Amino acid sequence: MTLNRALMLGALALTAVMSPCGGEHIVADHVASYGAEFYQSYGPSGQYIHEFDGDEELYVDLEKKETVWRLPIFSEFQSFDPQGGLREVATGKYNLDIMMKRSNYTAATNEVPEVTVFLKSPVTLGQPNTLVCLVDNVFPPVLNVTWLRNGHPVTEGVSETSFLTKEDHSFLKITYLTFLPSADDIYDCQVEHWGLDAPLLKHWEPEIPPPMSELTETVVCALGLAVGLVGIVVGTVFIIQGLRSGGASTRQGPL
Repeated sequence: MTLNRALMLGALALTAVMSPCGGEHIVADHVASYGAEFYQSYGPSGQYIHEFDGDEELYVDLEKKETVWRLPIFSEFQSFDPQGGLREVATGKYNLDIMMKRSNYTAATNEVPEVTVFLKSPVTLGQPNTLVCLVDNVFPPVLNVTWLRNGHPVTEGVSETSFLTKEDHSFLKITYLTFLPSADDIYDCQVEHWGLDAPLLKHWEPEIPPPMSELTETVVCALGLAVGLVGIVVGTVFIIQGLRSGGASTRQGPL
């Protein structure tokens, strides 16, 4: 194991043990990316994923003991034995125990995550769309993301990626909400993390232009009518000038 990998393993193991959130037994996760190995702390079962160029290819469902591809078409070009992922997680747990004993259980620093909410497509009321909640700079990768509609939790239409590794050893997670935009509904992406003193809310609601007042409508109509009249007058002048020029040319022709 390289020095960088050992340090990453130790830091995450210590975060899992010493975190003030406590209460939940957190075990090792394993992520394979560009052939390198990183260990995480997340949930009671952990996670095992493969990435390519920063995007998730597959993960192993540790409870069902099966491979789950990010896109089903990937499975047509390659295969992966989930038992390999289970063996790697078992090895990670063993290594975590060793590193925790050697480290004197010193806690790692919790980073403050950065949260951004945006639409997948331009909004049209009543047309299906997808809200995206991107949580960046996550460390350690222990995170709760909840969608709220008008202040109430939403579970239908929700999906998410696994934790994706970054070059600076922080993590990225993306959560999606498929919904029907309505003028009456507002949405929030609520993020809970050890680096936050309180849950962080990122707000989204459709931006609908206010209806024009009667005075504004009258002014717009008057301006449109005036522009139309000016166009008619100018066009008539040009036609008259054209006719006069044509008549003068005819009278001045050869005898």
